[in-house]
Amino acid sequence: MTDATTPIPRGRILVVDDQRNMRATTALLLRGEGYTVSEAATGEEALGVLSQGQVDLLLTDLKMEPMDGLTLLKRGLEVAPRLQAIMMTAFGSIESAVEAMRLGAYDYVTKPFKEGELRYRVERALERAKLQKAVDNFATEFNQRHGLSALVGRSQAMRELTTRLLRVAQSDATVLIQGESGTGKELVARALHTHSRRSGQPFVPVNCAAISETLLESELFGHAKGAFTGAVKTRRGLFEEADGGTLFIDEVTETSPTFQSKLLRTLQDGEVRRVGESTALRVDVRIAAATNRDIELEVREKRFRQDLYYRLNVVMLRVPPLRERLEDVPALAEHFLQRSNLRSPRPRRLSATAVEHLMTYNFPGNVRELENLVEQAAALAEADELLPEDFPLRPQGRVLPAASPGLPPTDARATGPESSGPTLAEVVEEAERRAIVQALERHGVDLARVADELGVSSTTLWRKMKRLNLRPPADARE
Repeated sequence: MTDATTPIPRGRILVVDDQRNMRATTALLLRGEGYTVSEAATGEEALGVLSQGQVDLLLTDLKMEPMDGLTLLKRGLEVAPRLQAIMMTAFGSIESAVEAMRLGAYDYVTKPFKEGELRYRVERALERAKLQKAVDNFATEFNQRHGLSALVGRSQAMRELTTRLLRVAQSDATVLIQGESGTGKELVARALHTHSRRSGQPFVPVNCAAISETLLESELFGHAKGAFTGAVKTRRGLFEEADGGTLFIDEVTETSPTFQSKLLRTLQDGEVRRVGESTALRVDVRIAAATNRDIELEVREKRFRQDLYYRLNVVMLRVPPLRERLEDVPALAEHFLQRSNLRSPRPRRLSATAVEHLMTYNFPGNVRELENLVEQAAALAEADELLPEDFPLRPQGRVLPAASPGLPPTDARATGPESSGPTLAEVVEEAERRAIVQALERHGVDLARVADELGVSSTTLWRKMKRLNLRPPADARE
Protein backbone atom coordinates (compact mmCIF):
# COMPACT_ATOMS: atom_id res chain seq x y z
CA MET A 1 0.00 0.00 0.00
CA THR A 2 1.26 3.50 -0.84
CA ASP A 3 2.22 5.57 2.21
CA ALA A 4 0.10 8.69 2.68
CA THR A 5 3.23 10.86 2.57
CA THR A 6 4.48 9.38 -0.70
CA PRO A 7 3.52 11.57 -3.69
CA ILE A 8 1.41 9.75 -6.27
CA PRO A 9 3.11 9.81 -9.73
CA ARG A 10 1.32 12.36 -11.91
CA GLY A 11 2.82 11.38 -15.24
CA ARG A 12 5.85 9.84 -16.90
CA ILE A 13 8.34 12.28 -18.43
CA LEU A 14 11.54 11.70 -20.40
CA VAL A 15 14.05 14.57 -20.24
CA VAL A 16 16.62 14.57 -23.07
CA ASP A 17 19.55 16.98 -23.10
CA ASP A 18 23.23 16.45 -23.93
CA GLN A 19 24.18 18.97 -21.20
CA ARG A 20 24.30 16.95 -17.99
CA ASN A 21 23.73 19.84 -15.57
CA MET A 22 20.70 21.16 -17.46
CA ARG A 23 19.23 17.66 -17.78
CA ALA A 24 19.72 16.84 -14.10
CA THR A 25 18.33 20.18 -12.89
CA THR A 26 15.22 19.90 -15.04
CA ALA A 27 14.63 16.29 -13.95
CA LEU A 28 15.04 17.25 -10.28
CA LEU A 29 12.48 20.05 -10.63
CA LEU A 30 9.92 17.75 -12.24
CA ARG A 31 10.45 14.96 -9.71
CA GLY A 32 9.75 17.52 -7.00
CA GLU A 33 6.35 18.06 -8.63
CA GLY A 34 5.51 14.37 -8.28
CA TYR A 35 6.29 13.25 -11.84
CA THR A 36 8.11 10.03 -12.71
CA VAL A 37 11.16 11.23 -14.66
CA SER A 38 13.67 9.37 -16.84
CA GLU A 39 16.77 10.94 -18.35
CA ALA A 40 18.64 10.44 -21.62
CA ALA A 41 21.82 12.12 -22.88
CA THR A 42 21.36 11.30 -26.58
CA GLY A 43 18.59 10.80 -29.09
CA GLU A 44 19.42 7.13 -29.54
CA GLU A 45 19.25 6.55 -25.80
CA ALA A 46 15.90 8.37 -25.71
CA LEU A 47 14.47 6.19 -28.52
CA GLY A 48 15.37 3.11 -26.49
CA VAL A 49 13.34 4.44 -23.56
CA LEU A 50 10.41 5.44 -25.81
CA SER A 51 10.27 2.00 -27.40
CA GLN A 52 9.36 0.54 -24.01
CA GLY A 53 6.10 2.49 -24.04
CA GLN A 54 6.51 4.00 -20.57
CA VAL A 55 6.57 7.72 -21.45
CA ASP A 56 3.70 10.23 -21.53
CA LEU A 57 5.74 13.36 -22.29
CA LEU A 58 9.02 13.95 -24.10
CA LEU A 59 10.91 17.07 -22.97
CA THR A 60 13.89 17.44 -25.29
CA ASP A 61 16.48 20.00 -26.25
CA LEU A 62 16.49 21.05 -29.91
CA LYS A 63 20.24 21.40 -30.41
CA MET A 64 21.99 18.10 -29.68
CA GLU A 65 24.62 15.92 -31.31
CA PRO A 66 24.63 13.61 -33.18
CA MET A 67 20.81 13.40 -33.30
CA ASP A 68 19.09 16.76 -32.90
CA GLY A 69 15.73 17.36 -31.23
CA LEU A 70 13.73 17.57 -34.46
CA THR A 71 15.02 14.19 -35.64
CA LEU A 72 14.30 12.69 -32.23
CA LEU A 73 10.77 14.11 -32.39
CA LYS A 74 10.14 12.58 -35.82
CA ARG A 75 11.42 9.16 -34.86
CA GLY A 76 9.83 9.31 -31.42
CA LEU A 77 6.36 9.91 -32.89
CA GLU A 78 6.85 6.93 -35.18
CA VAL A 79 7.59 4.74 -32.13
CA ALA A 80 4.84 6.28 -29.96
CA PRO A 81 2.24 8.18 -32.06
CA ARG A 82 0.32 9.30 -28.94
CA LEU A 83 3.43 10.85 -27.37
CA GLN A 84 3.26 14.49 -26.23
CA ALA A 85 6.44 16.56 -26.73
CA ILE A 86 7.77 19.88 -25.50
CA MET A 87 10.89 21.26 -27.19
CA MET A 88 13.56 23.23 -25.29
CA THR A 89 15.66 25.77 -27.16
CA ALA A 90 18.28 28.24 -25.96
CA PHE A 91 17.99 30.36 -29.07
CA GLY A 92 14.38 31.47 -29.02
CA SER A 93 14.16 30.57 -32.68
CA ILE A 94 10.57 30.93 -33.83
CA GLU A 95 11.39 29.01 -37.01
CA SER A 96 12.65 25.98 -35.09
CA ALA A 97 9.70 26.10 -32.70
CA VAL A 98 7.16 26.32 -35.51
CA GLU A 99 8.87 23.48 -37.37
CA ALA A 100 8.79 21.32 -34.23
CA MET A 101 5.09 21.97 -33.66
CA ARG A 102 4.34 21.32 -37.31
CA LEU A 103 6.05 17.96 -36.93
CA GLY A 104 3.85 17.07 -33.98
CA ALA A 105 5.27 18.73 -30.85
CA TYR A 106 2.69 20.01 -28.39
CA ASP A 107 4.62 23.09 -27.21
CA TYR A 108 8.07 24.65 -26.79
CA VAL A 109 9.90 26.53 -24.05
CA THR A 110 12.86 28.90 -24.35
CA LYS A 111 15.95 28.38 -22.16
CA PRO A 112 16.62 29.70 -19.62
CA PHE A 113 13.00 29.17 -18.60
CA LYS A 114 11.23 30.05 -15.38
CA GLU A 115 10.19 27.14 -13.18
CA GLY A 116 6.56 28.25 -13.16
CA GLU A 117 6.46 28.41 -16.96
CA LEU A 118 7.85 24.89 -17.31
CA ARG A 119 5.41 23.52 -14.72
CA TYR A 120 2.48 25.10 -16.57
CA ARG A 121 3.45 23.79 -20.00
CA VAL A 122 4.21 20.30 -18.68
CA GLU A 123 0.88 20.15 -16.86
CA ARG A 124 -1.04 21.17 -19.97
CA ALA A 125 0.77 18.63 -22.15
CA LEU A 126 0.07 15.81 -19.70
CA GLU A 127 -3.59 16.80 -19.46
CA ARG A 128 -3.78 16.48 -23.22
CA ALA A 129 -2.21 13.01 -22.98
CA LYS A 130 -4.84 12.02 -20.39
CA LEU A 131 -7.61 13.32 -22.65
CA GLN A 132 -6.36 11.24 -25.57
CA LYS A 133 -6.15 8.19 -23.34
CA ALA A 134 -9.71 8.82 -22.13
CA VAL A 135 -10.92 9.00 -25.73
CA ASP A 136 -9.21 5.69 -26.50
CA ASN A 137 -10.75 4.10 -23.39
CA PHE A 138 -14.16 5.42 -24.36
CA ALA A 139 -13.85 3.78 -27.78
CA THR A 140 -12.93 0.49 -26.10
CA GLU A 141 -15.83 0.72 -23.65
CA PHE A 142 -18.19 1.58 -26.50
CA ASN A 143 -17.18 -1.56 -28.39
CA GLN A 144 -17.57 -3.70 -25.28
CA ARG A 145 -20.94 -2.17 -24.41
CA HIS A 146 -22.26 -2.85 -27.90
CA GLY A 147 -20.87 -6.35 -28.19
CA LEU A 148 -18.20 -5.22 -30.64
CA SER A 149 -15.08 -5.89 -28.58
CA ALA A 150 -14.04 -8.71 -30.93
CA LEU A 151 -14.17 -6.35 -33.94
CA VAL A 152 -10.77 -4.80 -33.36
CA GLY A 153 -9.78 -1.80 -35.44
CA ARG A 154 -10.30 1.93 -35.76
CA SER A 155 -9.81 2.31 -39.50
CA GLN A 156 -12.47 4.11 -41.51
CA ALA A 157 -13.58 0.80 -43.04
CA MET A 158 -14.15 -0.78 -39.63
CA ARG A 159 -15.93 2.29 -38.28
CA GLU A 160 -18.31 2.23 -41.23
CA LEU A 161 -18.94 -1.48 -40.72
CA THR A 162 -19.70 -1.16 -37.00
CA THR A 163 -21.92 1.88 -37.55
CA ARG A 164 -23.96 0.03 -40.16
CA LEU A 165 -24.07 -3.08 -37.97
CA LEU A 166 -25.45 -1.15 -34.99
CA ARG A 167 -28.13 0.44 -37.15
CA VAL A 168 -29.46 -2.84 -38.50
CA ALA A 169 -29.02 -4.88 -35.31
CA GLN A 170 -32.21 -3.67 -33.62
CA SER A 171 -34.36 -4.73 -36.56
CA ASP A 172 -35.15 -8.27 -37.64
CA ALA A 173 -33.90 -7.67 -41.17
CA THR A 174 -32.07 -10.54 -42.81
CA VAL A 175 -28.38 -9.70 -43.23
CA LEU A 176 -25.93 -10.92 -45.85
CA ILE A 177 -22.30 -10.71 -44.74
CA GLN A 178 -19.75 -10.73 -47.54
CA GLY A 179 -16.00 -10.98 -47.10
CA GLU A 180 -12.94 -13.05 -47.92
CA SER A 181 -12.00 -16.09 -45.87
CA GLY A 182 -10.43 -15.15 -42.56
CA THR A 183 -11.91 -11.65 -42.32
CA GLY A 184 -14.14 -12.48 -39.34
CA LYS A 185 -17.62 -12.86 -40.83
CA GLU A 186 -18.83 -15.01 -37.93
CA LEU A 187 -17.58 -12.40 -35.44
CA VAL A 188 -19.70 -9.83 -37.28
CA ALA A 189 -22.72 -12.14 -37.10
CA ARG A 190 -22.20 -12.70 -33.36
CA ALA A 191 -21.89 -8.95 -32.76
CA LEU A 192 -25.11 -8.45 -34.72
CA HIS A 193 -26.87 -10.99 -32.49
CA THR A 194 -25.36 -9.63 -29.26
CA HIS A 195 -26.71 -6.15 -29.93
CA SER A 196 -30.13 -7.29 -31.11
CA ARG A 197 -33.30 -7.77 -29.08
CA ARG A 198 -32.67 -11.52 -29.51
CA SER A 199 -29.40 -11.44 -27.57
CA GLY A 200 -30.87 -13.52 -24.72
CA GLN A 201 -31.81 -16.30 -27.17
CA PRO A 202 -29.57 -18.82 -28.99
CA PHE A 203 -27.01 -17.91 -31.63
CA VAL A 204 -26.67 -21.00 -33.83
CA PRO A 205 -23.95 -21.16 -36.53
CA VAL A 206 -23.74 -23.65 -39.38
CA ASN A 207 -21.07 -23.90 -42.07
CA CYS A 208 -22.60 -25.21 -45.28
CA ALA A 209 -19.19 -26.02 -46.78
CA ALA A 210 -18.36 -28.35 -43.86
CA ILE A 211 -21.46 -30.54 -44.20
CA SER A 212 -22.22 -32.91 -47.07
CA GLU A 213 -25.22 -32.12 -49.25
CA THR A 214 -27.10 -35.19 -48.03
CA LEU A 215 -26.78 -34.19 -44.37
CA LEU A 216 -27.24 -30.44 -44.70
CA GLU A 217 -31.02 -30.57 -45.10
CA SER A 218 -31.36 -32.82 -42.06
CA GLU A 219 -28.97 -30.62 -40.08
CA LEU A 220 -30.97 -27.46 -40.72
CA PHE A 221 -34.55 -28.75 -40.85
CA GLY A 222 -34.32 -31.87 -38.68
CA HIS A 223 -35.70 -35.30 -39.49
CA ALA A 224 -38.28 -37.83 -38.37
CA LYS A 225 -37.46 -41.26 -37.01
CA GLY A 226 -36.92 -43.65 -39.91
CA ALA A 227 -36.73 -40.87 -42.52
CA PHE A 228 -33.51 -42.43 -43.86
CA THR A 229 -30.99 -45.08 -42.95
CA GLY A 230 -29.46 -44.21 -39.61
CA ALA A 231 -32.34 -41.96 -38.49
CA VAL A 232 -33.02 -43.96 -35.34
CA LYS A 233 -34.90 -41.14 -33.60
CA THR A 234 -36.59 -37.84 -34.34
CA ARG A 235 -34.16 -34.93 -34.36
CA ARG A 236 -34.71 -31.19 -34.17
CA GLY A 237 -32.94 -29.12 -36.80
CA LEU A 238 -30.90 -25.98 -36.30
CA PHE A 239 -33.84 -23.78 -37.32
CA GLU A 240 -35.75 -25.10 -34.32
CA GLU A 241 -32.74 -24.78 -32.02
CA ALA A 242 -32.37 -21.13 -33.07
CA ASP A 243 -36.07 -20.35 -32.48
CA GLY A 244 -36.29 -16.86 -30.99
CA GLY A 245 -32.64 -16.18 -31.78
CA THR A 246 -30.29 -15.94 -34.75
CA LEU A 247 -29.26 -18.61 -37.26
CA PHE A 248 -25.93 -17.89 -38.95
CA ILE A 249 -25.66 -19.71 -42.30
CA ASP A 250 -22.03 -19.51 -43.34
CA GLU A 251 -20.81 -20.18 -46.90
CA VAL A 252 -24.38 -20.19 -48.21
CA THR A 253 -23.14 -20.14 -51.82
CA GLU A 254 -21.70 -23.64 -51.36
CA THR A 255 -25.20 -25.18 -51.48
CA SER A 256 -27.01 -26.89 -54.35
CA PRO A 257 -29.98 -25.41 -56.25
CA THR A 258 -32.25 -28.04 -54.65
CA PHE A 259 -31.28 -27.04 -51.15
CA GLN A 260 -31.51 -23.34 -52.06
CA SER A 261 -35.11 -23.89 -53.14
CA LYS A 262 -36.01 -25.47 -49.77
CA LEU A 263 -34.22 -22.72 -47.87
CA LEU A 264 -36.09 -20.07 -49.84
CA ARG A 265 -39.46 -21.61 -48.96
CA THR A 266 -38.54 -21.70 -45.29
CA LEU A 267 -37.54 -18.02 -45.35
CA GLN A 268 -40.74 -17.06 -47.16
CA ASP A 269 -43.15 -19.05 -44.98
CA GLY A 270 -41.36 -18.93 -41.62
CA GLU A 271 -41.97 -22.67 -41.34
CA VAL A 272 -39.80 -25.79 -41.43
CA ARG A 273 -40.66 -29.35 -42.31
CA ARG A 274 -38.47 -32.06 -40.88
CA VAL A 275 -37.22 -34.59 -43.39
CA GLY A 276 -39.76 -37.41 -43.46
CA GLU A 277 -42.62 -35.34 -41.97
CA SER A 278 -45.46 -33.45 -43.65
CA THR A 279 -46.37 -31.20 -40.73
CA ALA A 280 -44.89 -27.69 -40.81
CA LEU A 281 -43.51 -26.08 -37.66
CA ARG A 282 -43.51 -22.31 -37.13
CA VAL A 283 -40.13 -20.80 -36.25
CA ASP A 284 -39.13 -17.25 -35.31
CA VAL A 285 -35.54 -16.96 -36.48
CA ARG A 286 -33.42 -14.10 -37.68
CA ILE A 287 -31.14 -15.09 -40.55
CA ALA A 288 -27.58 -13.90 -41.03
CA ALA A 289 -25.95 -15.51 -44.07
CA ALA A 290 -22.35 -15.18 -45.22
CA THR A 291 -20.23 -15.95 -48.24
CA ASN A 292 -16.63 -15.46 -49.34
CA ARG A 293 -17.62 -15.46 -53.01
CA ASP A 294 -18.87 -12.72 -55.33
CA ILE A 295 -22.51 -13.67 -54.86
CA GLU A 296 -23.74 -11.41 -57.66
CA LEU A 297 -21.44 -13.25 -60.06
CA GLU A 298 -22.79 -16.54 -58.70
CA VAL A 299 -26.31 -15.32 -59.54
CA ARG A 300 -25.32 -14.24 -63.07
CA GLU A 301 -23.63 -17.59 -63.66
CA LYS A 302 -26.83 -19.37 -62.51
CA ARG A 303 -25.07 -21.07 -59.61
CA PHE A 304 -27.16 -19.28 -56.99
CA ARG A 305 -30.87 -18.57 -57.10
CA GLN A 306 -31.67 -14.94 -57.78
CA ASP A 307 -34.84 -14.99 -55.67
CA LEU A 308 -32.93 -16.42 -52.69
CA TYR A 309 -30.24 -13.78 -53.16
CA TYR A 310 -32.81 -11.01 -52.88
CA ARG A 311 -34.38 -12.70 -49.87
CA LEU A 312 -31.00 -12.84 -48.09
CA ASN A 313 -29.63 -9.50 -49.22
CA VAL A 314 -32.01 -7.22 -47.32
CA VAL A 315 -28.99 -5.54 -45.71
CA MET A 316 -25.43 -6.14 -46.89
CA LEU A 317 -22.49 -5.96 -44.49
CA ARG A 318 -19.10 -6.07 -46.21
CA VAL A 319 -16.16 -7.12 -44.05
CA PRO A 320 -13.01 -5.49 -45.50
CA PRO A 321 -9.91 -7.62 -46.09
CA LEU A 322 -6.97 -6.81 -43.83
CA ARG A 323 -4.90 -5.43 -46.71
CA GLU A 324 -7.45 -2.61 -47.02
CA ARG A 325 -7.01 -1.62 -43.36
CA LEU A 326 -3.34 -2.21 -42.59
CA GLU A 327 -3.53 0.60 -40.02
CA ASP A 328 -5.46 -1.87 -37.83
CA VAL A 329 -2.59 -4.39 -37.82
CA PRO A 330 -0.85 -3.00 -34.68
CA ALA A 331 -4.07 -3.08 -32.63
CA LEU A 332 -5.00 -6.54 -33.90
CA ALA A 333 -1.53 -7.95 -33.25
CA GLU A 334 -1.56 -6.55 -29.71
CA HIS A 335 -5.07 -7.96 -29.16
CA PHE A 336 -4.04 -11.45 -30.24
CA LEU A 337 -0.83 -11.30 -28.22
CA GLN A 338 -2.64 -10.27 -25.03
CA ARG A 339 -5.09 -13.11 -25.54
CA SER A 340 -2.18 -15.51 -26.03
CA ASN A 341 -0.48 -14.18 -22.88
CA LEU A 342 -3.54 -15.13 -20.82
CA ARG A 343 -2.88 -18.78 -21.69
CA SER A 344 0.90 -18.66 -21.36
CA PRO A 345 3.15 -18.74 -18.28
CA ARG A 346 5.62 -16.54 -20.18
CA PRO A 347 4.07 -13.25 -21.34
CA ARG A 348 5.42 -11.75 -24.55
CA ARG A 349 5.48 -8.19 -25.88
CA LEU A 350 5.66 -6.76 -29.38
CA SER A 351 8.64 -4.70 -30.47
CA ALA A 352 8.14 -1.62 -32.65
CA THR A 353 10.25 -3.21 -35.39
CA ALA A 354 8.04 -6.32 -35.38
CA VAL A 355 4.95 -4.16 -35.88
CA GLU A 356 6.66 -2.33 -38.75
CA HIS A 357 7.57 -5.72 -40.23
CA LEU A 358 3.95 -6.88 -40.11
CA MET A 359 2.80 -3.65 -41.73
CA THR A 360 4.76 -4.57 -44.90
CA TYR A 361 2.55 -7.61 -45.52
CA ASN A 362 -0.85 -7.75 -47.25
CA PHE A 363 -2.13 -10.85 -45.38
CA PRO A 364 -3.67 -13.13 -48.04
CA GLY A 365 -5.21 -15.09 -45.13
CA ASN A 366 -6.56 -11.88 -43.56
CA VAL A 367 -7.12 -11.54 -39.80
CA ARG A 368 -6.96 -15.31 -39.27
CA GLU A 369 -3.45 -15.37 -40.76
CA LEU A 370 -2.32 -12.53 -38.48
CA GLU A 371 -3.74 -14.36 -35.47
CA ASN A 372 -1.85 -17.52 -36.42
CA LEU A 373 1.38 -15.57 -36.94
CA VAL A 374 1.13 -13.96 -33.50
CA GLU A 375 0.32 -17.23 -31.74
CA GLN A 376 3.18 -18.98 -33.53
CA ALA A 377 5.62 -16.23 -32.59
CA ALA A 378 4.46 -16.25 -28.96
CA ALA A 379 4.94 -20.01 -28.78
CA LEU A 380 8.35 -20.25 -30.48
CA ALA A 381 10.21 -17.00 -29.78
CA GLU A 382 13.37 -17.26 -27.68
CA ALA A 383 13.11 -13.79 -26.11
CA ASP A 384 10.22 -12.13 -24.30
CA GLU A 385 10.14 -9.32 -26.86
CA LEU A 386 8.92 -10.47 -30.27
CA LEU A 387 11.19 -9.33 -33.12
CA PRO A 388 10.71 -9.25 -36.92
CA GLU A 389 12.50 -12.59 -37.33
CA ASP A 390 9.81 -14.21 -35.16
CA PHE A 391 7.23 -13.49 -37.89
CA PRO A 392 8.09 -15.39 -41.10
CA LEU A 393 6.00 -13.89 -43.90
CA ARG A 394 5.12 -15.63 -47.13
CA PRO A 395 6.79 -14.01 -50.18
CA GLN A 396 3.50 -13.88 -52.11
CA GLY A 397 2.06 -11.70 -49.38
CA ARG A 398 4.74 -9.04 -49.41
CA VAL A 399 3.57 -5.50 -50.17
CA LEU A 400 5.54 -4.23 -53.15
CA PRO A 401 5.76 -0.59 -54.22
CA ALA A 402 3.50 0.20 -57.16
CA ALA A 403 2.41 3.33 -58.96
CA SER A 404 -0.75 4.82 -57.45
CA PRO A 405 -3.35 7.03 -59.19
CA GLY A 406 -2.26 10.65 -59.15
CA LEU A 407 1.31 9.83 -58.14
CA PRO A 408 4.53 9.66 -60.13
CA PRO A 409 5.60 6.06 -60.80
CA THR A 410 8.13 4.52 -58.49
CA ASP A 411 11.70 4.34 -59.71
CA ALA A 412 12.37 1.39 -61.95
CA ARG A 413 14.38 -1.34 -60.33
CA ALA A 414 16.31 -4.21 -61.77
CA THR A 415 14.38 -7.45 -61.91
CA GLY A 416 17.30 -9.76 -62.52
CA PRO A 417 18.84 -12.15 -60.01
CA GLU A 418 21.18 -9.41 -58.67
CA SER A 419 18.27 -7.16 -57.62
CA SER A 420 17.86 -6.93 -53.85
CA GLY A 421 14.27 -5.60 -54.08
CA PRO A 422 12.79 -2.76 -52.05
CA THR A 423 14.05 -2.01 -48.58
CA LEU A 424 11.77 -2.20 -45.54
CA ALA A 425 11.71 1.61 -45.32
CA GLU A 426 10.65 1.85 -48.99
CA VAL A 427 7.88 -0.70 -48.50
CA VAL A 428 6.51 1.12 -45.43
CA GLU A 429 6.74 4.49 -47.20
CA GLU A 430 4.86 3.23 -50.24
CA ALA A 431 2.11 1.71 -48.05
CA GLU A 432 1.70 5.07 -46.28
CA ARG A 433 1.66 6.88 -49.61
CA ARG A 434 -1.11 4.66 -50.99
CA ALA A 435 -3.22 4.95 -47.84
CA ILE A 436 -2.99 8.77 -47.82
CA VAL A 437 -3.71 9.11 -51.54
CA GLN A 438 -6.76 6.85 -51.31
CA ALA A 439 -8.08 8.81 -48.34
CA LEU A 440 -7.53 12.09 -50.19
CA GLU A 441 -9.46 10.72 -53.16
CA ARG A 442 -12.38 9.88 -50.85
CA HIS A 443 -12.46 13.11 -48.84
CA GLY A 444 -10.88 15.70 -51.13
CA VAL A 445 -10.24 19.00 -49.39
CA ASP A 446 -11.41 17.90 -45.95
CA LEU A 447 -8.04 17.01 -44.39
CA ALA A 448 -9.61 16.64 -40.95
CA ARG A 449 -11.66 13.69 -42.24
CA VAL A 450 -8.58 12.29 -44.01
CA ALA A 451 -6.64 12.40 -40.73
CA ASP A 452 -9.59 10.86 -38.85
CA GLU A 453 -9.84 7.98 -41.33
CA LEU A 454 -6.12 7.27 -41.10
CA GLY A 455 -6.18 7.45 -37.30
CA VAL A 456 -3.60 10.23 -37.01
CA SER A 457 -3.65 13.86 -35.96
CA SER A 458 -3.84 16.63 -38.55
CA THR A 459 -0.28 17.59 -37.61
CA THR A 460 0.97 14.06 -38.23
CA LEU A 461 -0.88 13.95 -41.55
CA TRP A 462 0.78 17.17 -42.73
CA ARG A 463 4.16 15.85 -41.59
CA LYS A 464 3.74 12.60 -43.51
CA MET A 465 2.47 14.37 -46.63
CA LYS A 466 5.48 16.66 -46.65
CA ARG A 467 7.89 13.76 -46.18
CA LEU A 468 6.19 11.83 -49.01
CA ASN A 469 6.07 14.95 -51.22
CA LEU A 470 2.27 14.79 -51.47
CA ARG A 471 0.56 18.09 -52.10
CA PRO A 472 -2.90 18.69 -50.57
CA PRO A 473 -5.74 20.06 -52.71
CA ALA A 474 -5.41 23.80 -53.26
CA ASP A 475 -8.48 24.60 -51.12
CA ALA A 476 -7.72 22.02 -48.42
CA ARG A 477 -9.14 22.75 -45.01
CA GLU A 478 -8.40 21.26 -41.58
